[in-house]
Amino acid sequence: MKLKRIIVGSLFLYTFVYIYHMFSSKKRLDKAYKQSQVVTFNNNSKLILFSDCHRGDNSFADDFANNRNIYFHALKHYYAEGFTYCELGDGDELWENLTFKSIFEAHKNVFLLLKAFHQSNRLHMIYGNHDMVYKSPDYVKKHLSTYFEPITGKDEELFTNLKFHEGIILKHDETKQEIFLTHGHQADWWNYIFWKWSRFMVRVLWKPLNVMGIADPTSPAKNYKELIKVERRIKKWIINNNNLITIVGHTHRPRFPEPGDIAFFNDGSCVHPRSITGIEIENGKISLIKWQIATTDEGVLKIVRILLEGPQKLIDYKTD
Repeated sequence: MKLKRIIVGSLFLYTFVYIYHMFSSKKRLDKAYKQSQVVTFNNNSKLILFSDCHRGDNSFADDFANNRNIYFHALKHYYAEGFTYCELGDGDELWENLTFKSIFEAHKNVFLLLKAFHQSNRLHMIYGNHDMVYKSPDYVKKHLSTYFEPITGKDEELFTNLKFHEGIILKHDETKQEIFLTHGHQADWWNYIFWKWSRFMVRVLWKPLNVMGIADPTSPAKNYKELIKVERRIKKWIINNNNLITIVGHTHRPRFPEPGDIAFFNDGSCVHPRSITGIEIENGKISLIKWQIATTDEGVLKIVRILLEGPQKLIDYKTD
């Protein structure tokens, strides 16, 4: 009888926690959607979506360092081709690193290229759980507006008046179709609500253990069970919002649905082993792409773009 009460009580507690998380995820995603910046686009627009770069300080713990040349080459391509750059959170690794300054100094060429996007009004930024501090306009203004240039011996402009958002809605000029962009940590209650605690644990515990190959179990990118839970919550929200096209990052797992399926997209990350993934929107179509290093028959290494999925017409995902 006692065992039965324990089992029933455990089931009740599990059900309560599950329902609580589901409704909390809904509220957080609703909030992100309602407070989103609206960016209009059309069939002539060209956008590249990357997330989860986790740019670090070029130390042993900098996961981005292995792919920075691939990323920089891809970024130069998109800038030259007139693309607008959208970063869906966790661009900078501000859990392992204390300041933006060390990250900037390690990847100065990347940030100066992002500055060029910003100056041509082709830069849109979303914050994630690893760079949640960018939620504060004062923090962004203080740390990202300028940088010290040793050559001139003075502060130079970097990202003047740059704003980070929790969500962005891409709205088509003609069809009025919407695409919701956000990081996705809204469906990950621990890394949304207790991100400061997670940051503390990463700095004092998981960063040194990561060197020995022990992954952080609280990260859905490194915990398959958590990954599935996060994806399930986001999919439920999409269904409840008329199958609104939603593109996220956070889990680092690329997703590209067929028209008629749940319109849940994930652009992957820029810290895959030896490659980066992203989503392109061009000519009214959406594609999942990968950039990686390939070897020619002559033994020459070069960076190449590979089409993984698509291009698929965005209008094919429209439900109303």
